[in-house]
Amino acid sequence: MLVRLNHKVHVLFRRQDLDMVRLEGKTVIVLDILFATSTMIAALADGATEIIPALNEEHARDRARELGNDSFVLAGELFADTIAGFAPPTPMALMAHDLRGRSVVYATTNGTVALNEAAGAAHVYAGALLNAGAVVDHIAHHHADSTILVVCSGSMGNPNLEDMYGAGCFVDLIARQLGAHDLSDAAWAARALYKSEAADSLLLRCRVGQLMQTRGLAEEVRFAARESVMDVVPKLIDGRLRPFALA
Repeated sequence: MLVRLNHKVHVLFRRQDLDMVRLEGKTVIVLDILFATSTMIAALADGATEIIPALNEEHARDRARELGNDSFVLAGELFADTIAGFAPPTPMALMAHDLRGRSVVYATTNGTVALNEAAGAAHVYAGALLNAGAVVDHIAHHHADSTILVVCSGSMGNPNLEDMYGAGCFVDLIARQLGAHDLSDAAWAARALYKSEAADSLLLRCRVGQLMQTRGLAEEVRFAARESVMDVVPKLIDGRLRPFALA
């Protein structure tokens, strides 16, 4: 059953809930804070020409075969483990590779899947704390009259605290620019979570953040916790995320 959204700004706490929403005509922001969308945004900021979000390892290898030798970097994870033969899936580790002028074919357990599942919307953007301000500015100027759907990728069919927090950041910025009169209950809840705690504190104490710390990746978590420090606005067009040219 498809659900009609009666609010202008709505939040889904799991990518699986996309199955219940009619996407036509809507503007969608997909979040996977630790780390898929944070990594994609960082890679584009670091000079990658595009991100090709894949559903899984096999799909990523198929997409890579369409590209010229040395024109791409394969990166990704499955259940938080780097796929064998792929570059690491976290922002700082991936930026240590030579990305400038190259495509990144990227497969993750949730974030890249969510992007593919949202492709039926009118406009689809990759969002993270890193680029929240730039994405909201762009949407306020170009899609202010559309329904805005913030999609948290989640994990294993469950909500992730860091994605809910990121959604609250986007809702707060949207409310400041476009008004808070038309938020869904989920949007209000996400915004309240965002206002309750600093980003680095929450990301380090959430389940995925704690897992990353056990793997020596606390600095990667802190990197992803920075808010509105990148002006990259990645838009999904024909299965490829490319930075929208900002005026």
